[in-house]
Parts: sequence; C-alpha cells; structure tokens
Amino acid sequence: MRKITRYPTEGPNALWQVYSTVSPWKAVRNFICIQLARYCPILPVKNWIYRRVLGMKVGRTTSFALMVMVDVFFPEKITVGDNSIIGYNTTILTHEYLIKEYRLGEVHIGSNVMIGANSTILPGVTIGDHAVIAAGSVIHKDVPAGSFVGGNPMRVIRERYEE
Repeated sequence: MRKITRYPTEGPNALWQVYSTVSPWKAVRNFICIQLARYCPILPVKNWIYRRVLGMKVGRTTSFALMVMVDVFFPEKITVGDNSIIGYNTTILTHEYLIKEYRLGEVHIGSNVMIGANSTILPGVTIGDHAVIAAGSVIHKDVPAGSFVGGNPMRVIRERYEE
C-alpha cells in the first residue's frame, strides 16, 4: 500500500486549484530547473540542481539519465540513495491531482537501485536497496529490497534478484 495523504477539495477539479497548494513561482522555477536537468549530459551538474535548487535528497554517484522527469510541484519529497540509476524518460511523481481531492506522498528509492527506461513511479512508494525495475514499469506499490519487478501494473518477477 502506498503511503499517501489525501486532501479533499471543493469546487472544480483539484488540478484547477493547484496554485492554492503550490506557489506559481515555485512551479515555474522548478519547471525551468527540471527542464535544464533533463537535457544536461553532465551528471554532477544534474545532481547539483536536484539537491541545491529543488531540495531533493540524492545520494553519491547516483545517475539520472537524460529526460528523467521529477515531480514539478513537490520535488523535495523525493529521496534517492547512493549509486542508483534512474533510466531514460522515467517519471517520479509525489502528487496526484484528482477530481475531488489531491494526494501527496514521499518517494524513497534505495541505494544500488536500477530503474529501467520509461518507468513511472507513483507517490508514496518505497523502493528497497538493490531492487531492479524493468523498463516501462508502473510502480504503484512498495518494492522489496533485492527484488526484480516489472510490468503495468507492477508485479514481482523475482524475490531476490542476482545479477
């Protein structure tokens, strides 16, 4: 089960009301910085942007491939351990704006984790150390340490993955 907090809203859908929960200036600043990081080929510069500008917790020698999209509104709710790889065009979300509510949840990615290209990580998910995520997966629940998972929706392929 994902660890999310629900916030009910009144009136039009919750996304229409986003700027009552997030400053528009923060959203614009984050969007610009995230776009710079998405195209930046220099890993230490990317990590600097994620840590110092966006407030993410990013471990040593963690690698974000080109086009990784981190949450625009709440990137500070993302933690990635040491020596992990986030694959090309992966999306990491910490929010969900729905019709009658919005939800927020921290995302914790362990150390030595490999996330395949084009994966989506939903809010409130924890991915354990040494886990491997197959390309194109939708991570909608916690991933046990050392597991190999994949698919949409995600399922455990192997409990203890050995390379």
